[in-house]
Amino acid sequence: MVASAPDVTADGNDLARFGYQPVLHRKLGRFASFAAGFSFVSILTTIFQFFALGYSFGGAAFFWTWPLVFLGQLLVALNFAELAARYPISGAIYQWARRLGGEAVGWFAGWMMIIAQIVTAAAAAIALQVVLPSIWSGFQIIGTDTALTSRDGASNAVLLGSILLVFTTTINVIGIDIMSKINSIGVTIEIVGVAAVIALFFSGAERGPAVVLQTDQAVPGAYWAAFLVSGLMAAYVMVGFNSAGELSEETRNPRQVAPRTILSALSVSALGGGLILLGALMAAPSLSDGALATEGLAYVINAKLGTTAGKVVLACVAVAVTVCTLAIQTAGSRLMFSMARDGKLPFGKQLSAVHPRYGTPVLPAVVIGVAGIGLLAVNLGNAAIFATLASVCIVTIYLAYALVTTPLLIRRIKGTTGFAETDTDGTPLFSLGRWGIPVNIGAVLWGFAMAINLAWPRTEIYTPAGGGWWMLWAAPLFVLLTVVIGALVYRAVTPARADAAAGPATQPA
Repeated sequence: MVASAPDVTADGNDLARFGYQPVLHRKLGRFASFAAGFSFVSILTTIFQFFALGYSFGGAAFFWTWPLVFLGQLLVALNFAELAARYPISGAIYQWARRLGGEAVGWFAGWMMIIAQIVTAAAAAIALQVVLPSIWSGFQIIGTDTALTSRDGASNAVLLGSILLVFTTTINVIGIDIMSKINSIGVTIEIVGVAAVIALFFSGAERGPAVVLQTDQAVPGAYWAAFLVSGLMAAYVMVGFNSAGELSEETRNPRQVAPRTILSALSVSALGGGLILLGALMAAPSLSDGALATEGLAYVINAKLGTTAGKVVLACVAVAVTVCTLAIQTAGSRLMFSMARDGKLPFGKQLSAVHPRYGTPVLPAVVIGVAGIGLLAVNLGNAAIFATLASVCIVTIYLAYALVTTPLLIRRIKGTTGFAETDTDGTPLFSLGRWGIPVNIGAVLWGFAMAINLAWPRTEIYTPAGGGWWMLWAAPLFVLLTVVIGALVYRAVTPARADAAAGPATQPA
């Protein structure tokens, strides 16, 4: 394929300093960049998916896991914002880790993130099962039981998710322009939906905000243990805010825009999500009839809205699921493209090719879509597919994040970050200044602690309907398998690195 016309703007010249020819279309503004991160987090999608999980373990007091996880992820996001201002390159996680920790660290960070994004795209796509059958029974094509934890529901989720992945793959192939328009429209609808849900819940409150202190519906035993499990809900939701960095080469003025949109995507999501959680707990018709622990937010919405109005809100959720899947696949394809053009993946020439008309890396989008559908097909009928896919992909994302924050901390302690404080035109860049080391230490400790909590072999998460030991240990086994296969692939591509058109790892920021 013939590459797109070179970008001769200041942003294009900036990218050239890192050793890369600008070939992607730079069309994203500030809102589109924000939308990429916000739609990846997608609170309407993920809170609808996971509210029941959090409540079933921690009761109403599981609410406090939300601000706790936000603060932990904010530590990570602050470090990422600083890096986005210095390295405005597609494949952010890989590029950041590579330039901070060396080739091997960068490669494994990118590899783990690619695998995580494939699994995350699949996990997000099956969320359609949570909303579409509630809108119209005709969407329940397989069987009659709509619950994701049932065999019918899990099988139907695979079918709906596969259809969605075909759609998002098509959009990703056509171009960043149409992708950003669909994403921006979808995010606008999602934000309106979030505001409507919050207004609905608070206007129909059955109890006061003190409900968040109640633990009577938690699982029996020590509350700290139930609290840790319920915290998985927030941990599953607040990831992907780095997507603005992944799209840096398609963003105008990325050194200024990407850091702000990384932080705003996480912060706005945290605020909106927190209000949804609080409002749902205040508005639920009952805290003890078991419905919150099984039906989640859909139970509260259906109780507070008439059938038609409730279906409109659920339609907003369906839109959110769609743009969430789209954003995940877009970010993953840019990461795969970035590694491929450095000669770090098999079939690198093909994976790094940019369509001359659409200006997109076509093959990475297709690979992620096909792999996601394949992953769903392998799990057809598995009642634990939802929790298992969610857990293993989020564990891998947290570890990929740690492969960025850990070498960054080492560089900070040694005083060798080499970070410039201003852009080439003298504009100040986002900087943590003297707070860099303490914030970075917190981010590293937080990342590893949450990875352990997410991967812990809990029967309630990995084998709710029974299963073998390998299902119970799915997360650590998945990480181990990812590392082993990654080591083999890395060894296979290493001899070709000398011929790759990669920018040097020590390029100035």
